[in-house]
Amino acid sequence: MTETALEARHLFKVFGRNPKQAVQKLKSGASRTDVQDAGTAAVIDASFTVNKGEIFVIMGLSGSGKSTIIRMLNGLHDITDGSVVVGGDEIAGVPASRLREIRRDNVSMVFQHFALLPHRTVADNVAYPLELKGVSKTARRAKADEVLAMVGLDGWGDKLPSELSGGMQQRVGIARALAADTEILLMDEAFSALDPLIRREMQEQLVELQEKLQKTIVFITHDLNEAMFLGDRIAVMRDGRIVQIGTPEDILTDPANDYVEQFVQDVDRARVLTASNVMERPRPVVAESAGPRTALRQMRDAYMSAAYVTGKDRKLLGMVTDRDAVKLVRKGEAALGSVIKPVPQSVSEDEVLMNLFVPAVESPLPLAVVDAEGRLVGVIPRITLLAALGPGPNSTEEITLPHLPVPQAEIDAVLGEADAATGEAAATEEEVR
Repeated sequence: MTETALEARHLFKVFGRNPKQAVQKLKSGASRTDVQDAGTAAVIDASFTVNKGEIFVIMGLSGSGKSTIIRMLNGLHDITDGSVVVGGDEIAGVPASRLREIRRDNVSMVFQHFALLPHRTVADNVAYPLELKGVSKTARRAKADEVLAMVGLDGWGDKLPSELSGGMQQRVGIARALAADTEILLMDEAFSALDPLIRREMQEQLVELQEKLQKTIVFITHDLNEAMFLGDRIAVMRDGRIVQIGTPEDILTDPANDYVEQFVQDVDRARVLTASNVMERPRPVVAESAGPRTALRQMRDAYMSAAYVTGKDRKLLGMVTDRDAVKLVRKGEAALGSVIKPVPQSVSEDEVLMNLFVPAVESPLPLAVVDAEGRLVGVIPRITLLAALGPGPNSTEEITLPHLPVPQAEIDAVLGEADAATGEAAATEEEVR
């Protein structure tokens, strides 16, 4: 079962003269505009949970309230109403000394503009949270060197921040958060100040680090492609409210309203959708124990020139072609084993679509999709792959089915002769499955 690392319950944040009055009006159904006389409503009734080990992305345009929320999660902004629970500790209204302890032990933050101490070396910047904890100088330096190597800055510890590029400075910021060894990392637009190429590199490195460290990360961004790439789940904000929470696939394929739909219309689907999102029921498929006549029927019914072969546990064993199956029938052989060939290409369920085009072109069959145990769970025809990224359901393009290299009349004749000779009925597709 998933374990909750952080929870926000009905959060409100109002800046102004009378925030409590504004909250009461908002709870009664007033809009953001209606309460302007009492204050500016930055966050309105926001609730969400963040599970241990996930990257939870909060995204929205400027002024949507996302940066205000992240500052409420570690007490940098007071909470007007509602609660935030971090690792079982409520932070709303706690004494300043207790709040400092929670920050020190549970939450680290990576800022948009690095927030490095200019007079300290890179290693000293990284070790600063440990200094606050009273860790010895030797142990601090050892930890700093360890995490600097982890983020690709091995050997840079004695440099000053001013001697590093922007991307390298942000790596120092991440290293400092990692050195603190807290469960939760808050990242506020951490990569938005970087050039596009460096930004993409940092995103990829964060994903690699997360695979190793399994931290709990709350990541703030206004960039939808960044949110889709990084997030296990995404909360979309508009005008202080969370309008949808879901996986990247949920947000992309099932937007909650017109606003979210417009927001995602230009997203790079090839980097978000995976094989499992577009795969279809696998066919033609025959069991290893099935004979060549069953294989030919499956191929004929599916208008395909080959079929996948699976074992009893549904593991993908290979493929058989119609030509080879015809030869076996004519020889009177009843087993497929001698003609099963390796599958040229197969992909995992979580492979993104952008990585499927070359395998799909090279595969003589709809591209095989397998799970972690090698079981065949679906196939992706080329037309399905193109449709997932193409003009959509209103397209008038015609779909042309592939023709069988062996003429269908020849296959019919072979099957008719074989059945007449043996009297054996063909297995149904359900029996094969």
